[in-house]
Amino acid sequence: MSAFSPLSARRLVALLLPVLLLAGLVGCADEVTSQESPARRSSAGSAQSSTRPDGPLAVVDGEEITRADLEDFVGDELATLEHQYGSQLYALLEAGVTQAVRQRLLESEAATRGVTVEDMVLAEIESEITVTEADIAAWYAANQGRLQGRPLEMLRGPIRQFLWDEEREERMVEFTGTLAEGHEVDVIVDPYRVDFDNEGQPVFGPADAPITLVEFSDFECPYCGGFAATLDQIKDTYAGQIRLVYRQFPLSQIHPNAQKAAEASLCANEQGRFWELHDAMFAEQAMLSEGDLKRKAGRLGLDQAAFDACLDTGKFADRVADDLSAGQRLGIDGTPAIFVNGRPLVGGAVPFEMIAEMIDDELERQSR
Repeated sequence: MSAFSPLSARRLVALLLPVLLLAGLVGCADEVTSQESPARRSSAGSAQSSTRPDGPLAVVDGEEITRADLEDFVGDELATLEHQYGSQLYALLEAGVTQAVRQRLLESEAATRGVTVEDMVLAEIESEITVTEADIAAWYAANQGRLQGRPLEMLRGPIRQFLWDEEREERMVEFTGTLAEGHEVDVIVDPYRVDFDNEGQPVFGPADAPITLVEFSDFECPYCGGFAATLDQIKDTYAGQIRLVYRQFPLSQIHPNAQKAAEASLCANEQGRFWELHDAMFAEQAMLSEGDLKRKAGRLGLDQAAFDACLDTGKFADRVADDLSAGQRLGIDGTPAIFVNGRPLVGGAVPFEMIAEMIDDELERQSR
């Protein structure tokens, strides 16, 4: 039986790359956040990497200096670089393996047919691709929010190429998938993962769920607000199979109410009511002042005095800062940032289909 199943979520990210380059990631981003060195240290999230030296890095008067001793000096920068290296290395390996497997399947089939690979690809895939002016206009109309007012005349060529490449990739995946059914193929490259410590974080779903989705989010970010509906769809579709973990990442430079909203959510979590306030804040993102937050808590029936005291004293300000630091060490500079079983999902507020494909891939991996 063939186990060749290249992850189409990653493929879709590659196909969306021209859009992302034109209009930025689908999420809220704070340039200042990405440039600042985090003021706090946190072990809440760490990258798994084989680049960490195990032995001493220096010796002074017989006393060793190890990696752990560097934490106060360059710990944040090292963590960020290791995460970037690990994720980029995996992306490159996965893309390379997919292409190498495809090439062998194509070469085998072409030899059987007595034709060249190029002629077979042209006949089976490329000759059937058509991109019409109506296709271009429809895509342009559907993506207005991402294109920042750029005129169709400027983008017609790139959109045409993007749509052609997209259809070619879809046809190639289908064709090589069919070819793989006649071969023994096993892609065993291990995904890159981040090892999270989610102890004490707001969660939804069973602790033993096979899938853990970690979201770094900002209650004032409009993209996060829109993504909340996607999370509801995920919860419904994968009920009992998924555990959602919410991590705080307020972009205070551009969202002045985000910090207190984050603290408020943890005040509600203390009363076992996190998800109710979570939903209420995302439903009314224009009403996130401290007074608004307290009124929401009262409307939801929380212990008003305890909630108000929690918010007024900044009881969970340090917890929010810890989450922010953990995210920054992973190179996060925008929201929402999604991790599925520790695997980063590029693109911000991606559609349900992309997350579902990564979740399905994880479920399939666990069933092998």
